[in-house]
Amino acid sequence: MTAKWRQPAAIIGIAVLVIAVLLSILMAQSRASGPAEVDSARMAAQETDGTDWLHDGRTYSAQRYSPLDQINAQNVSQLGIAWYDDLDTFRGVEATPLYADGVLYNTLPWNITIAYDARTGKRLWTYDPQVPREFGRYACCEPVARGLALWKGKVIIATLDGRVIALNAADGKPVWSVQSTPKDMPYTITGAPRVFDGKVVVGNSGGDMGIRGFVAAYDADTGKEAWKFYLTPGDPAKGPDGAASDNIMEMIRKTWSGDYWKLGGGGNAWDSIGYDPALKLVYIGTGNGSPLSWHYRSNSKGDNLFICSIVAVNVETGKYVWHYQMVPEEDWDYTCTQSIVTADLKIDGRDRKVLMQAPKNGYFYVLDRATGEFISAGQIAPVNWALGIDPKTGRPKINPDAHYGTEPFLVKPGPGGAHNWFPMAYSPRTKLAYFPLYESGMVLALDPDFQPKPFRSNAGWGGYTGEAAKKRAELMKEVVAMDKAYLLAWDPVKQKAAWKIPLPRHGNGGVMVTASDLVFEGTTRQTFAAFDARNGKLLWEMPVQSAPVAGAITYTLDGVQYVAVNAGWGGGAAVVERGQGIEMPRAPARLIVFKLGGTVQLPALQPEAKAPEPPPLRASEAQVARGAQLFAETCAVCHGQQAIG
Repeated sequence: MTAKWRQPAAIIGIAVLVIAVLLSILMAQSRASGPAEVDSARMAAQETDGTDWLHDGRTYSAQRYSPLDQINAQNVSQLGIAWYDDLDTFRGVEATPLYADGVLYNTLPWNITIAYDARTGKRLWTYDPQVPREFGRYACCEPVARGLALWKGKVIIATLDGRVIALNAADGKPVWSVQSTPKDMPYTITGAPRVFDGKVVVGNSGGDMGIRGFVAAYDADTGKEAWKFYLTPGDPAKGPDGAASDNIMEMIRKTWSGDYWKLGGGGNAWDSIGYDPALKLVYIGTGNGSPLSWHYRSNSKGDNLFICSIVAVNVETGKYVWHYQMVPEEDWDYTCTQSIVTADLKIDGRDRKVLMQAPKNGYFYVLDRATGEFISAGQIAPVNWALGIDPKTGRPKINPDAHYGTEPFLVKPGPGGAHNWFPMAYSPRTKLAYFPLYESGMVLALDPDFQPKPFRSNAGWGGYTGEAAKKRAELMKEVVAMDKAYLLAWDPVKQKAAWKIPLPRHGNGGVMVTASDLVFEGTTRQTFAAFDARNGKLLWEMPVQSAPVAGAITYTLDGVQYVAVNAGWGGGAAVVERGQGIEMPRAPARLIVFKLGGTVQLPALQPEAKAPEPPPLRASEAQVARGAQLFAETCAVCHGQQAIG
């Protein structure tokens, strides 16, 4: 009897040994592959696999849509905090964190980058690129960073002082570093770097500082430059740039007038850059002109390509393919750097591969992403810079009165835009786009004595003295009265609102949407909230002691769905709030991670110290008037009209 069982037992033993060896090999291979092993195949799988959040917009489509549905309308009320981390700053934290393989990656002001154990919140490593603090003066809206990228075991960041750095995802040590921007000009980088099929594509900021915008691409493995594309023309006397944009430069130069190159031109790609892997096209959203005034930038002549445009280039070569300019003759600090989202829509009975954007200018655009053909545009907010959009050409009918002179003019929207950088989401289930909307205006006038200054903001705007100042002050009362904010759900096919939920004021955060039809957003009520994606009903809201302006993410770990967001009030929206004197007390910035049944509590909010009383006035009336003019020209954009705030 015993002999009969000996052979099967031996076979079973051998089988167990083989299985153990195979498991050890698989585990070794898994360890060898290391964290954040992201490549093109893994990115393609994100279309249906919601386990990770590997890219700024989750997928190359940048829809910020997750197929996860464990958290839903029935149980979202049970959402609580799993863990949080204090980020040791009161500055704005605008980054979308990334998640892969049990690790959460985050980047803070001054590009300090942290990796966390996603189960516990323990910091695994921290990398500080030691950005020189003087670069903070060149950043429009604080030394923010809006995100980072992952590729083949590397975490890639772009720093405020213009470096692109690849870090080892396992320990945070630099693998390669390149200087992307000239060191002798006031360039900064605040947007997230993006990796498209092995190319790190990065733009830069500083369009109102007298610089020339461009986008550069680098090999993600080595840091070697692959191509560079300039977005405005340079000095014609210097000849070609030796860049991918050379063959298109003569065409765009014809849309400019005067000595435009001396003042930079602007057009910087300071935030969103999109991608279609099938078409191999990179979509570059460009910014405002430099100076902001069209009169001083280009003698009030020409469309000024490629300011406030979307430009499509080949990912391998950087060569121009097509462009669409949303704001020719840009005169109002409008930018087309907002979220670039791709989707497939049925429009007028045709299946269309589209690109969608809601830029600052008050319209929502749908373009053919293969050709750049204008499909449609819908008005999302009060607009008076244009009298409409030509439905055939897509060209705006510019209001001649909006090209202001020395007489103040109230333009709508204001420079804060109808929609600014706060990320937009799109749900392929509801066929709706979701984003924070801002109804705003600004009083603009030319400065007749404008003299550009190096390393300074060069708007060319005036109206701060004499009778113009009095008229400006009266019109600014109208601006304050019209100020409204919403969470908007927009139908891109019908070009009309599906629903609109009022929110307290400008600065409501980026949006993320899930397959359970939940829309997550931080609000200026200092809460993080979930709304029904189909009707806007508020389903859940938690006070978090700061307004989370960043985009949230969601992922699964050990079978549990998590939601993570940076709650750090700051950036341009905070500038508006401080400028109006309505800033709320807040906690230091935090990364907060939620799950169903989370029980962690935030510490009590500490009272702020009272500001000291101002010193007695000792200046003469003439000195006060001169100081008021200097403040208006130099400081008011960040510190409030007439020093309110």
